[in-house]
Parts: sequence; structure tokens; C-alpha cells
Amino acid sequence: MHGCTQNAAGYGTGTGRQQLADRWKFSVVLPQQQSANNLSGCFNWFRTADIQRGRGEAASLAQMVDRQLADVSGDASRVYVTGLSAGGGTTAVMMAAYPEKFAAGGVVAGLPYGCAQAAGSPYVCMYVGASRTPGQWGDRVRAARPGYTGPWPALTVLHGTADHTVKSAHMTDLVEQWTEVHGADRTADVSDTVAGHPHQVFRGPDGKAAVETYALTGMGHGRPVDPGSAGEQCGVAGAYFPDVNLCAAHRLGSAWALG
Repeated sequence: MHGCTQNAAGYGTGTGRQQLADRWKFSVVLPQQQSANNLSGCFNWFRTADIQRGRGEAASLAQMVDRQLADVSGDASRVYVTGLSAGGGTTAVMMAAYPEKFAAGGVVAGLPYGCAQAAGSPYVCMYVGASRTPGQWGDRVRAARPGYTGPWPALTVLHGTADHTVKSAHMTDLVEQWTEVHGADRTADVSDTVAGHPHQVFRGPDGKAAVETYALTGMGHGRPVDPGSAGEQCGVAGAYFPDVNLCAAHRLGSAWALG
């Protein structure tokens, strides 16, 4: 899902997602926000009516998943969701409201589920944040799908350390929210660097990666790309697609065994 002021076609090209889909032969749905729903072209990650199961944009996106699976005879156990900024916030929405539909999600420069409601407004959430314990963050996810006992989608977070549009501390909030949901501790089992950027993996009780993070050193607001034709390269550099020698689409696709 694209960010504010973006469109689906440009996002598919800029991220390198379409490039990888052609290379690896997987199916992609690129939702397009309508100006009638949001004048800035943002997905409404902050509106209560759009982030609840069976309502608004969340329900519409869930229907897109079902339709695509039917159209391509897809494997319902291998469905993934990802987005940038407002699309990243909506990625967390879909993981929380429809966890049974997604094996994993990738939040890029996004926010934890229920942040706007916890902070009192989307802008306070984005620029200041919401002070919540891991348990309180996890409770917001569980409340989105009452009675659900799992499995929950795994999460990968990519966020620039110099992001002044959506504060980079939201990566920590997402780690707290989703490790808590998975029953994982918040001590990283893997801490290394990928293309010079700090990378961590938090494993759940089953030993599988529950949450994975990439802190893109010095990167502002956007989705990281690494243009080129080499194996791990993808994307087209441009506004909100900074070239930082790491392509988010490739890292996510590799984690999800799409290639």
C-alpha cells in the first residue's frame, strides 16, 4: 500500500515490487486510495471506522485478498501485506484485524496498530507518539480480533533513523506490540548489520522469527531501495524512495520465501 500523495502504479514501480514479481513469479495486488476517501491519498490508518474488522477500508482490503486468491487460485497460507507510511500503518491494521489472512507483514516507516486512538490524534501519534506498555500495545491488537488464538503474522519493520515525518521510535513501539502478541521477549536473538544498517531478529517461543527490524542509518521518510540489476537490487530512486543500498522489497520477499 502506497503512502500519502502517491499512487499504486508508481508505488509498484518505485519499490521494485513489480520488478521482483516478474523475476520471482508471484502475484501482487496494489490497492489505490481514492481522493473521495482521503484528499491527500492516504490510507486511513487513523480512522476508527476504517481500522476495524468488517468495516471501512480494512474490510475492502480483506475483500481484495479474497478476490485475488480466487482469481489466481492462490495459496491462502502464503499471503503477505506491506506498505509505506500511511500504507505501513494500514499494514499493521490488516495484521491486527485479519491475522488469519496473512502469514507476515512489512511495515515501512509506519506505526503500531491503534496508535492514533492511544495518542488522541494521528498527528500526536506521528510526531510525538503514544506512551504505552508492551502489554497495552498488545491488547490493542488482540481487541481487533476478539477470541483469536493465532497464529499471528510475523512482522518486519524498516524505518529511517532520520525520519521526521513518522518518528523512528515507532519501530520500537511496533517491536513491543508484536513481540508481546507473539509471546516473545524483547531481547534480540540476532543483532548484526545488513548493507551497513543495524538489523535485529526477535524469535518467538517456537524459535521462528516473530519480529525483524532494519534501522536505516541516516535515512529520512521513505521506503529504501537499491537500484540495479544484481541479485539483491531492486527499486527506482526518487521522492520517498531513497537509495540506501538496501531494497526493502527484496529483503521482505526473501524473508517470505517468494523468490
